[in-house]
Amino acid sequence: MPSISDKRREFRRLHESGCFVLPNPWDVGTARYLQHLGFKALATTSAGFAFAQGHADNAITRDMALAHIAEIVAAADVPVNADFEGGFAREPEGVAESVRLCTATGVAGLSIEDSTGDNNAPLYDLDHAVARVRAARTAIDKAGGAVLLTARHEGFLVGRPDLDEAMRRLKAFAAAGADCLYAPGLKTREQMSAVIDAVKPKPVNIIIAWPSELTVGDIAALGARRISIGSALARVAWAGFMRAAQEIAQQGTFKTLGYAAPSADLNTIFGDDMKKRPRA
Repeated sequence: MPSISDKRREFRRLHESGCFVLPNPWDVGTARYLQHLGFKALATTSAGFAFAQGHADNAITRDMALAHIAEIVAAADVPVNADFEGGFAREPEGVAESVRLCTATGVAGLSIEDSTGDNNAPLYDLDHAVARVRAARTAIDKAGGAVLLTARHEGFLVGRPDLDEAMRRLKAFAAAGADCLYAPGLKTREQMSAVIDAVKPKPVNIIIAWPSELTVGDIAALGARRISIGSALARVAWAGFMRAAQEIAQQGTFKTLGYAAPSADLNTIFGDDMKKRPRA
């Protein structure tokens, strides 16, 4: 099994050229299945994990997030990036402490957002947002500097879809020490290209969490380095579960169960996976 250092080196190498898909498991089983399919790295999804715990997005605690991230890291032989929300703190000092704790889980990368959670003022002022990124960078450097830092601008997700502001913030985050930039909510080729060009040569993450005609090849051709899925796979799973459960509860029939994955297939996948892993 690769060491933490091996995973961190590999994660940085993946950001140097080309484009890779970074899918988002929400538990150990989904992490191992995605690894089984050959994905080169994984990323946690804060929303997907929250839903699995019976919470709304952004309603989990730092301790819950850290325990979950550590569990996914331990389950995976490939690098893991942590969706670390806003660092579970408002002030830079608090972000730095949270990042220190996150790096100790063995993650290969982590992301910090610039959203506040306050509907009246959904984004931190630019100077404050930059200070938070800089604090995260300093905490990573003190821990050895190997963890890849992604800075996220959340304007398109919180009702502030200003492309010029997104580019301005991402460039400022890059100057503050972010290794990778990310503005979730970009949907057109033009928006994606503008962001990618604005922060060159820094790598950019593009999220596809809704039906899209764009392919991996299309996004790679735009110059993106990685593509994440966010909570989409978790929500697809929830859709299947809800549809089957509602049919049973409301109609008293079981037709949807015909879409269930065969137990034999799952046993084969996870049995093979466990045979490859060293026993404690």
